[in-house]
Amino acid sequence: MAISNPLLRRVVAYAESMRNLVGCGCGVVGVGLHAVGLGGSWWPGVVVGLYGAGALLTPGPKERPGPGPGPQPGPQPGPAKAATPAKAPAKAAAQPRRPAADPELDALAAHLAGVPLPDSAGVPELLASLRAARPGPQVRRIVRHRLPVAVDGYLRARTWHPWAGPGAPDPAVELGRAVAELSAELR
Repeated sequence: MAISNPLLRRVVAYAESMRNLVGCGCGVVGVGLHAVGLGGSWWPGVVVGLYGAGALLTPGPKERPGPGPGPQPGPQPGPAKAATPAKAPAKAAAQPRRPAADPELDALAAHLAGVPLPDSAGVPELLASLRAARPGPQVRRIVRHRLPVAVDGYLRARTWHPWAGPGAPDPAVELGRAVAELSAELR
């Protein structure tokens, strides 16, 4: 059922807003403090203060972008201009398109530059292969999850390697194996 009264519509919108819900949650915390004996005779003021703090400190709703600008009025091309096709410059067609830069890959590469990784693992080569690969779910999964997990496993294993005992696998070899698997998946 639609609400036709604008004032009632605003009241209902506030009652459903995140600010009101957070404020109510903070008010419940105030009632809980009273239940455990804190706040004394001032507990109603504590509840109201916590509600107000929660409601005021919660960010408001994000503005939704309105519809974009419509067609702009302006001079319309005449029949003579519409009949001649526009030609693109020959230089623009001859240049190969570069893949768009991946900010997540760039951030990962910058982070890994400061991590002490063995050269034998081949991490820089894998990063170069990821940059050259076509963006897709496989590359995204390697950048977001699989390579960071492999490096984290190497760093943890390297930390505990002195206490691992004889016969424990070398962390650098294990990282190299993981990087080789990831490189093979890109081919």
